[in-house]
Amino acid sequence: MENGAAKPVIVAIDGPSGTGKSSTSKAVAAQLGLSYLDTGAQYRAITWWMVTNGIDIEDPSAIAAVAGKPEIVSGTDPAHPTITVDGTDVAAPIRTQEITSQVSAVSAVPEVRARITELQRSVAAAAEYGIVVEGRDIGTTVLPDADLKIFLTASPEARAARRSGELRGADVHATREALIKRDAADSSRKTSPLAKADDAVEVDTTELTLQQVIECVVTLVEEKRAGK
Repeated sequence: MENGAAKPVIVAIDGPSGTGKSSTSKAVAAQLGLSYLDTGAQYRAITWWMVTNGIDIEDPSAIAAVAGKPEIVSGTDPAHPTITVDGTDVAAPIRTQEITSQVSAVSAVPEVRARITELQRSVAAAAEYGIVVEGRDIGTTVLPDADLKIFLTASPEARAARRSGELRGADVHATREALIKRDAADSSRKTSPLAKADDAVEVDTTELTLQQVIECVVTLVEEKRAGK
């Protein structure tokens, strides 16, 4: 690998949904030969397990009691990221509206966050060449010593348009309302809220194409690697 001599670089990319976080993180990791971790998928996976096993999502103590049970394994190849729960491939079922609507409630339970945070740190520590980790509390809580922290933002309108494009046939207005509600839930939760780290570089993606965002982040990583 051409970057074998470079020291592993850990990149934290945070921000609300609809900012281009996943597409950017995957592309940057692939371009730079780094591993990739979608932490949101891990929260979706544990939510899927709770729903599948009939755990009451309205009862934080019930969620907390079983937070340690599911075995969640994340594949970190940016070209083909995988996720399994107890050996079952859940890449498709975790993206359903049912799971999307319940993931904030499950994610807010401190025992769930502690469990998933530990998982994320072990994945990052095992990345030989470095890793791009995307989520909502990576730079602040999960990997506060990351080499580079980036916080992606965009206007609610731009984010809703992107999300409804992803969710084919979705109503942009309804999507915007759902995003604002999700932001409020994620930003106000007591444990590891969605927040920008003090030392993060903020990139507003509202007026940028995905390619421009990728180029911007790649440049930031390369500068960090070069010790600038």
